[in-house]
Amino acid sequence: MWQLYQFPLCPFSRKVRLLLGEKGIGYELVRESPWEKRDEFIDLNPAGRTPVLVDAERGTVLIESAAICEYLEETVNQAPMISGTAVNRAEIRRLTIWCDEIFHAEVGEPMMRERMVKRLVHRQSPDAGALRQAMKAGNVLLDYLDYLLDHRTWLAGATFSLADLAAAAHISVADYLGGIDWRGHEQTKRWYSGLKSRPSFRPLLSERMEVISPPAHYDKPDF
Repeated sequence: MWQLYQFPLCPFSRKVRLLLGEKGIGYELVRESPWEKRDEFIDLNPAGRTPVLVDAERGTVLIESAAICEYLEETVNQAPMISGTAVNRAEIRRLTIWCDEIFHAEVGEPMMRERMVKRLVHRQSPDAGALRQAMKAGNVLLDYLDYLLDHRTWLAGATFSLADLAAAAHISVADYLGGIDWRGHEQTKRWYSGLKSRPSFRPLLSERMEVISPPAHYDKPDF
């Protein structure tokens, strides 16, 4: 069976978990805190980042969420998440990259640094200015998702895809950390509510990071 090295608030791990769930692939979670830099984990991934997907019986080690998702798409026919015409597939990949790079850099990463890493690792207080800036950026980026959902059934077009999983993974982490202001974002809120109701999503919403509690609405599909 696959083992997925991850920690609860890693959005890239969440993206992979959602894809595994949608495809019906069994796996075992292995809790890994990258900041601890365990020798055994560094041996698996010298970059020291999650997620890492391992099948010890076959000697397979997959590193980086983009590569893992592409591997699963190529090897598992069930529930294709990068499908359609070449143009459709390019748009799915574009928006997935946008989530992994832009949304993470402007919203998720600063929220995690200030609310999680500083508290758990450095025993420091968060920078209120940095948190406000991340929330402001999140509001602007959700405006873009609202625009997309005004013109599409799903984020990358007519069908549910990896772009939806990526966006939901990153939003869920920012939401856990109190970085999402849902006011004025009814299109994205309605889309996200549907994602939260999917069986692949429910296990993520039930998990908690030590000493960090999410807002009351976090795990409620109807919020």
